[in-house]
Amino acid sequence: MSNRELAKNLIDQIPESKLFYIISYLQGAAIPEETPNAETLESMAELEAGGGIRFTGSTEDLFAELAKED
Repeated sequence: MSNRELAKNLIDQIPESKLFYIISYLQGAAIPEETPNAETLESMAELEAGGGIRFTGSTEDLFAELAKED
């Protein structure tokens, strides 16, 4: 029995009151994973190679730092 067949058989055993949760999960699982764009991939590669700037403060501190650079 394939995984798909097993899943269909298990769904038939789930009480109607719990199907909402299963449907929500399945809808999320059915969405294809997004692939980062070229700029994001380049930035990730830069960080992995030891370059770039890592920020470890709070979001508020990050925006303050970005505002200073302008």
